[in-house]
Amino acid sequence: MSRILLVDDDDDLRSVFREKLEYSGHEVEEADSAEVALAKIGAFDPALVVTDVRMDGLTGLELLTRIRESMEYVDVIVMTGHDTMTSAVEAMKSGAFDYLVKPVGLKELEAVIDRCLSDQEVNRAAMEQRAADGEEPDAAEPDTGARTVVGRNPRMIEIYKMIGVLSRNRATVLVRGDTGTGKELVARAVHDHSIHSDEPFIAVNCTALTDTLLESELFGHVRGAFTGAVSGKKGYFELAGKGTIFLDEIGDTSPDFQSKLLRVLQERQFYPVGGEQPKTTEARVVAATHQPMEELVSEGGFRQDLYFRLRVVEIHVPTLRERKDDIPLLAQHLLGRIRHETEATVRAISQEAMTSLQEYDWPGNVRELENALTRAAIVARGPLVGPEHLTLGFRTAAKVSPKVSGPVPEDDWTLDGAIECQIRRVLEKTEGNKTEAASLLGISRSRLTRFVEHLGLPH
Repeated sequence: MSRILLVDDDDDLRSVFREKLEYSGHEVEEADSAEVALAKIGAFDPALVVTDVRMDGLTGLELLTRIRESMEYVDVIVMTGHDTMTSAVEAMKSGAFDYLVKPVGLKELEAVIDRCLSDQEVNRAAMEQRAADGEEPDAAEPDTGARTVVGRNPRMIEIYKMIGVLSRNRATVLVRGDTGTGKELVARAVHDHSIHSDEPFIAVNCTALTDTLLESELFGHVRGAFTGAVSGKKGYFELAGKGTIFLDEIGDTSPDFQSKLLRVLQERQFYPVGGEQPKTTEARVVAATHQPMEELVSEGGFRQDLYFRLRVVEIHVPTLRERKDDIPLLAQHLLGRIRHETEATVRAISQEAMTSLQEYDWPGNVRELENALTRAAIVARGPLVGPEHLTLGFRTAAKVSPKVSGPVPEDDWTLDGAIECQIRRVLEKTEGNKTEAASLLGISRSRLTRFVEHLGLPH
């Protein structure tokens, strides 16, 4: 079997992983820091290093970089309990085999290790064959990075890993997802983490332009090409250089435009409107759509050959209801941006408001969440967003809260019973709005909250 080096400052975790891997027949060595790992790695000569990210001294990502610089044959699997998009993307860009989010199950880790070692065998055989054929190995490409989208849901982690992989090539990308899921943010992340991130990123909404205008914007035009064309104009494909053209809602384009775009992807050439001489382009195309493309193709609404050209790499962005575990992180991130843009005074979201956000289904996805938080930040006029400040659908979050029900028993003559009865009546009158209820009761909102918790009422 293979030699594996475990790097983690958690002694118990290393012990559990070591026992499992040794039982599977691997030879295992441990290190409680990146520095110790670097001291051991030369003598131990592992095929694989499994490392945590956050440790005292050098981080796991710094260890990964050191290994990649001097020991290209050693694969690295990165684990972290504090995952961010940046660490995921940087790990994959730096050459990590995979990126796992703690807690990592034994079966999950073993499956990734088995896949890694299997790939090593395939690559080793391929390299031996290439050496026998007299071929030189490929030179590594440089890469850069920048931060964009937010989320820790496993489906988002997979997107981050794919962005990292795409940073090393120029493949055409098709981003799919419902309206408002953040497809353009993903497209920007693909560009920002590419080797040509210093070149332009040009976004084009295909539904906002007629065919003629769309062609003129993308391909440019010569003087006199149409009425009003008093001078020539460069198109986006020329202006983008080696950057990225983002074609949003590509599924809504006409067959005629699709034919011209296909030529660009096939031949890397285009004709300006009214022009007779072709021009070349090196821009990467990232397209996006919310349309069911397979249905469009089968019904003749979209060219099959173009569809296959666009989906060299396909990224599916999940709906917000499919990753509700990301809502607290997303909400705080968006609130910070909103505060900056609107100069609002809000600093945080109450637990009640956060619960309302997580219980709502968000048909408008992240865009709807951002709009709801923008309104809340404007109307809150204070440091805290409460449920009464949130409009979810057509109602405030306070109004969609569970109705306080259940009468107090008639034979309950205690003071608590009387207080509970009155609080229930007032909360029903205000439809669960605690701010209004506290005002009617003549007490502070925080005191009302303590009463609700003490009496075990829904909140």
